[in-house]
Amino acid sequence: MTQSSTAKRRASQAPAKKFVPIPLLDLHRQYQLIREEVLAAMEQVCASQQFLLGAEVEALEREITAFTGASASVGCASGTDALWLALLGAGVHTGDAVITAGFSFFASASAIVRAGARPVLVDVDPGTLNLDPDRVKARLRAGGSYKIRALLPVHLYGQCADMDGLQSIADEFQLSVIEDAAQAIGAKWRGRNAGSFGATAAFSFYPTKNLSAYGDAGLVTTCDLNLAEHMRNLRNHGSPRRYHHEEVGWNCRMDAIQAAILRVKLSHLEAWTQQRRQRATTYDGLLADAGLVSKKSNSLVRPLHTSPHAFHVFHQYVIRAHRRDELRKFLGDRKIGTEVYYPIPLHLQPCFAYLGYSAGDLPESERAAGEVLALPMFPELTEAEQKCVVESIAEFYS
Repeated sequence: MTQSSTAKRRASQAPAKKFVPIPLLDLHRQYQLIREEVLAAMEQVCASQQFLLGAEVEALEREITAFTGASASVGCASGTDALWLALLGAGVHTGDAVITAGFSFFASASAIVRAGARPVLVDVDPGTLNLDPDRVKARLRAGGSYKIRALLPVHLYGQCADMDGLQSIADEFQLSVIEDAAQAIGAKWRGRNAGSFGATAAFSFYPTKNLSAYGDAGLVTTCDLNLAEHMRNLRNHGSPRRYHHEEVGWNCRMDAIQAAILRVKLSHLEAWTQQRRQRATTYDGLLADAGLVSKKSNSLVRPLHTSPHAFHVFHQYVIRAHRRDELRKFLGDRKIGTEVYYPIPLHLQPCFAYLGYSAGDLPESERAAGEVLALPMFPELTEAEQKCVVESIAEFYS
């Protein structure tokens, strides 16, 4: 037997390397820390037998209002419902058009359609992947046959969009601003909280969010008490009082149990946010120390840019990666969780073909869809796990 064949035989007999799973998100760790608080809150709701809206939802609305600096909050059944309520509350009507980012979760655009309006998709800033004010202004100056009534910037991955630039444009063109803050509870722009800028703002409490329910839930904030009252009617079949319907609304009320759970978690949110930010800083340092990040345009890995004006809450820690899909498979084989948010930009979704966009129309959104990769990110993630993630990325590119 030759030396090379002996080596191959030994290699085939060697036990496969065992990898310890590192999840993208691990809610079990969080639950163990707050289990008794959560169960007590749920028991209180069960004892009250008040399961929809009621005292727990009202208390959560007051607490989120204080947390964001808005004037009022309206709890609802999901983040998607929150977007719909926020659009109607801000005065978007059938036949209007609303500008939003071409690179976001589907609901950012589908809620506009549900409100009877037309999404106008604009490209994103390549550094932050948030809506680009310069491109928004160019689109507005180009005109068109549709009446644009509002801007819907998305605070993507937990970083506020450029609210200075977007508000200036909204003032110039007399547009309402509606924040899609689904991923950005606790985020700030120049010290001001997400949810306090626009006419309305939508939050999601989907189980994976920084502030998450044990099911689905959402909430709208506003600085206009009249809009808040309108949205409360809309979430309850358009009914200000039982069996009296002043308009056609929807059934999107918040469950009291979800509100109770969210109230428990809200008391921990600032600490969890700081832990997320610390883990983002750790990733930045580890990637740089591994030689994966450089200032060159052909860097193998590029973390997204954080604006100096933004307080980023890192709902996701996202890199742009060369050979992204191959890297993701490599990490998956080592039981490291990752996700692509989002693989298809909105203008190329089949259901939006009627909008008339083609490949190449929003090049930054299209490039992002081919490069973004979310790495494990949650408050309880350990530094040892982060080191393993980065070492595995370095191994892939070595």
